[in-house]
Amino acid sequence: MKKLSGVFLIVVFSLFAAIGQGFSQVSDAEINGKVADLLSKMTVEEKIGQMTQISLERMAKNYPAVLEPLELDPKMLREVLIDYHVGSLLNVATSSHSVDRWHEIITQIQDIATKETRLGIPVIYGIDAIHGASYTKDATLFPQSIGMAATWNVDLIKKNGEITAYETRASGIPWNFNPVLGVGRQPLWSRLWETFGEDPYLVSRLGAAYVKGLEGENKGIIAPDKVASCAKHYLGYSFPLSGKDRTPAWIPDRMLREYFVPPFKAAINTGSLTIMANSSEINGIPVHSSYYYLTELLRNELGFKGFVVSDWLDIKNLHEREKVAASHKEAVKTAVMAGIDMSMVPLDFSFYDLLLELVKEGSVPESRIDEAVSRILKVKFKLGLFDNPYPNPDLKTNFASDKFTAINLQAARESMTLLKNNDQILPLSKETKVLVTGPTADKLSYLNGGWTITWQGDREDLYPQNKPSIFKAIQNKIGAGRCDFNGVFAWHGGWACCC
Repeated sequence: MKKLSGVFLIVVFSLFAAIGQGFSQVSDAEINGKVADLLSKMTVEEKIGQMTQISLERMAKNYPAVLEPLELDPKMLREVLIDYHVGSLLNVATSSHSVDRWHEIITQIQDIATKETRLGIPVIYGIDAIHGASYTKDATLFPQSIGMAATWNVDLIKKNGEITAYETRASGIPWNFNPVLGVGRQPLWSRLWETFGEDPYLVSRLGAAYVKGLEGENKGIIAPDKVASCAKHYLGYSFPLSGKDRTPAWIPDRMLREYFVPPFKAAINTGSLTIMANSSEINGIPVHSSYYYLTELLRNELGFKGFVVSDWLDIKNLHEREKVAASHKEAVKTAVMAGIDMSMVPLDFSFYDLLLELVKEGSVPESRIDEAVSRILKVKFKLGLFDNPYPNPDLKTNFASDKFTAINLQAARESMTLLKNNDQILPLSKETKVLVTGPTADKLSYLNGGWTITWQGDREDLYPQNKPSIFKAIQNKIGAGRCDFNGVFAWHGGWACCC
């Protein structure tokens, strides 16, 4: 196991310790008392609003068209937060925002939530900071998880989590939809790169370290430079039979417990505050509809105490895709009674309206609503959102600092994996002709992948132009003078250049 130098570690740990000073410790009993008191004051409408999560683009001016730069519609924002009492928002809506722009967005949201609603309950905002705070401009972007796994360095994974937490919280966002804890045993699956690999022991160790990096050592109150983790996608999501994303898995129970349960158990034992459910099915049973997976296994057996959030559109999908619910209303009832606490709806108010109907007609007991809302409020209290829901401008000081960059460079170096070096071709000689070929060789987006600046990471025009592509890096290494762009030729939609 490779280690950072002692002096360097002391400096970095001192930085995080200084940031975390001054936040008050509150016991679980005290938080439970505050939650119970607040819950007793809430109407059923306010409770269901806390279980509703809406994506940021729904509040954009000109919606459904979402234009850049993003501008929020104050009227729609008030409808979401005041009329529907929505307790959680997510996403970036367009492309990455600067730290200052995130501060404006989060402040605008929390001003309405805490100052214009009856009870002043803050919003919990979530984001996919999958390999660093990738929806914030100029953030420290680490290798994707499969690259981090190749380091085999537990301490480095934890440091990744710490830096990601710091820069995400510096953006004003307290909740990260990560780590991905699916064990990557289906090579056809298009999201394999988001996992820590195929070995359940390695995934468990690295996932737990990352959770600890995000949330900190204390399982009680989350420090102001930390965020809530969201272990996903529970359970078996990474093993679709077809290899296509969000499609059914067929996993014998023994295999499920040997390979796919352990990483989630490790994350729960470490303290992960939230879990996101698998979008699809295991052995013909959609996870969002399964009391066994979401309550008996997750809570009664594995001991999870936080809240469970659905994935994008997945409660609706119980009716529209899986066809296990006869209507959207039945889908809402099934998911909530199975154990889903918050619905990533994400672009309308159908979940709110239908769940309110179900409670008023007695089809869903209010006690189940109270259970879900208590879990959500407890996480908000643990994050300190009731004390201060606003971005902390002091955290901008060390955003993308030299210390963070140095750790990222170490991660990049340790993640490199040399598979072959026949005839000692590497390192490249300046006297050797090199053929650089393919449509991705001169593009930065393919070096970064999904969840980078945009959801798919495919906006080449948004990448920093001072960074070299593979082609330019080779030019820089062996000399650009011998590269003849007159020799560039089209080939199956790609290109090649002889150097």
